[in-house]
Amino acid sequence: MKHHIVALGAGYAGAYVAGTLARRLSPADTEITVVNAEPDFVQRLRLHQLAAGQDIEAPRLADVFEGTGIRLRLARVTAVDPARQVVAVADADGGGELGYDTLLYALGSHVADHGVPGAAEHAFHVTSRPAALRLRERLDNLSGREEGGSVLVVGDGLTGIETATEIAESRPGLSVALVARGELGASLSAGARSHLRRACDRLGVTVLEHTSVEAVETTRVLCADGNVLASAATVWTAGFAVSPVAAAGGLEVTEEGRIVVDRTMRSVSHPNVYAVGDSAYAIGDNGRPLPMSCASAGYTGMQATAAIVGHLTGRKISNTKLEYLGNHISLGRRDGILQMVDGEAQAKPKYVGGRKAARIKAGILRMSLWTTSHPTSGLPKRKRRLAAVPDVSAEKAVA
Repeated sequence: MKHHIVALGAGYAGAYVAGTLARRLSPADTEITVVNAEPDFVQRLRLHQLAAGQDIEAPRLADVFEGTGIRLRLARVTAVDPARQVVAVADADGGGELGYDTLLYALGSHVADHGVPGAAEHAFHVTSRPAALRLRERLDNLSGREEGGSVLVVGDGLTGIETATEIAESRPGLSVALVARGELGASLSAGARSHLRRACDRLGVTVLEHTSVEAVETTRVLCADGNVLASAATVWTAGFAVSPVAAAGGLEVTEEGRIVVDRTMRSVSHPNVYAVGDSAYAIGDNGRPLPMSCASAGYTGMQATAAIVGHLTGRKISNTKLEYLGNHISLGRRDGILQMVDGEAQAKPKYVGGRKAARIKAGILRMSLWTTSHPTSGLPKRKRRLAAVPDVSAEKAVA
């Protein structure tokens, strides 16, 4: 009987690992099923661009996995039962259960409202393609008004900075403000912080530092200091959260619900479960937890791939790098910041800014898309034909 690998999630980490496993494991001995709620590969790192009005490529997963032997199940994961080694899913046909021998957990993260009243009901976000498209529609409506409108981005992390600057550049008729709990760009070097402030000034982004939001309403935001900020569209970028599915299933998780893994991305409580990307709580080579990021998705994905292949083939499992090197921040389409960090995750004094940083960021995005959407790269044509199997579930709609 074939060893059945089930991958939950087809984002950067899940799609990459599933495709690489299909390339490296024999189809005579293994079968791989990928469960994903959407039919397309989502470039999450570019969703702020999609929201701002730009066209972002979204390859169909059925096309991405064509010829790999991977079965694609379009469904929403509702539960994981590691004791029984099954996953419960919901789709247009009602769903059911999938059994597995090895589980790859890559459900990623979503926006965290931190319990702020009204944030979930009234704010927009950019952590999923449907959400980004909803924000895009709202911005279209505001841009069509003669008087324009105010856009308030809450959260000064990388997502907030990129979202505010992208909207300001793409929609110059709108008034954009960025709400920061502390100093803008506090984690950056002094030079990079100055560059960021100049970019905000150039793009007309108003920065409100040392401001905490206590509630979000339809047309305004209430701050802890008593200020009331008018907002025709509030965009919430104040952090991420993970799905509660892993915790509910009995896997060992952190307080935030991330799966605790060992050096090979294997669950410390259930050895036939591997976690990658934002879902994994992994300790990097510097002794610190890897942050939720695309870079972490790549490193954890490579390590999990090596471990799964090693366990199934009897080969020695190599340790891949688990590094946090820095951040690539886009400031619209023609500006950016490349900030490297040291072994203690502190910003190094030097940084790269301007068009060069923007080109580097664009190159990273292109490479990430190509690598993920070409899982058969390097696979001989004969093996591709042998791996190809009919996909009976790829066209099902999600319930």
